[in-house]
Amino acid sequence: MTLNGTAAGPERSTRIDWVDYAKGICIIMVVMMHSVLGVEKAAGDTGFMHAFVMFAQPFRMPDFFLISGLFLAVVIDRDWRTYLDRKVVHFAYFYVLWMTIQFGFKAPGFAAESGWSHVGFLYLESFVEPFGTLWFIYLLPMFFVVTKLSRGTPAMAVWLVAAALETAHVATGWTVIDEFCARFVYFYSGYLFASYVFALADRSREKPALALAGLALWTLVNGGLVMGDFSHWPLVSLALGFAGACAIIVMGTLLARMQWLNFLRYCGEHSIVIYLAFFLPMAVTRTLLLKTGVITDIGTISLIVTVAGVVGAVVIWRLALALRADFLFERPAAFWIAPKKAAPALQPAE
Repeated sequence: MTLNGTAAGPERSTRIDWVDYAKGICIIMVVMMHSVLGVEKAAGDTGFMHAFVMFAQPFRMPDFFLISGLFLAVVIDRDWRTYLDRKVVHFAYFYVLWMTIQFGFKAPGFAAESGWSHVGFLYLESFVEPFGTLWFIYLLPMFFVVTKLSRGTPAMAVWLVAAALETAHVATGWTVIDEFCARFVYFYSGYLFASYVFALADRSREKPALALAGLALWTLVNGGLVMGDFSHWPLVSLALGFAGACAIIVMGTLLARMQWLNFLRYCGEHSIVIYLAFFLPMAVTRTLLLKTGVITDIGTISLIVTVAGVVGAVVIWRLALALRADFLFERPAAFWIAPKKAAPALQPAE
């Protein structure tokens, strides 16, 4: 990772603006989900933010995974050593580090519930069952490896199997299996259909009025199916995942075209920073607001906690750099298994 919190690699020399906008929208939706549901669970009530979380549920993670696969074709032919370093060891380092940090904050609570003798078991279990909010970077390396291993298999056959797994709504209780089945089709689609995704972005930039009309129609359809409790139906969930991912890409393209809401682009550029660190300011703010009772509206509390999670994560990153604790967001040389390039360029998406 570079010091601005983005992943380093030789894939591309420039960032793509709409990709950062789309990633920014995605990471804020992720923080919003955890913030809102956490507040509502602690308060035993729901607020106006609940509607936004439910609306985003069908496409929040599909879009993130689809974007993660967009640039894979550029690097998938690398030798295995380099590929594993960039796509497996990279994420494994941050998972173990931040899982340990999160676990440290939660360990006293675990001990109060089941005793300190059980805490060690729970820590070891986190290497098998992804811990807390970090399941995304636990699962992503698996997607990279499976995609490379499947190069000899007809692409459409892989895609059809992946789509069937999502449609099956597998529920074993093990996050790795369940989320792999539910999300791999989107990651693989980003890899397989990247040219169509970029064509969609180009068309949206050329015909903004048509793009806005499409977004309006999508909003009505997605909202209606969510409200009617149809969004979880087989095939419907798959269709809504792709439709929502396309909608976020169109939104990102239009925002980039107009250079509006640049904070979304900033969040997208630093999405990994926000993803790793938002849990702490989110939890602290939620606890303070609920215990002090200064604000009583659940929706307002949820909104404040969401903003605190995003802003607080960036503040933690800046403090880490100032205190020379770069290892929190930049993988040290000791944890590389392949040499770095002499002049690495920013990779627009992981």
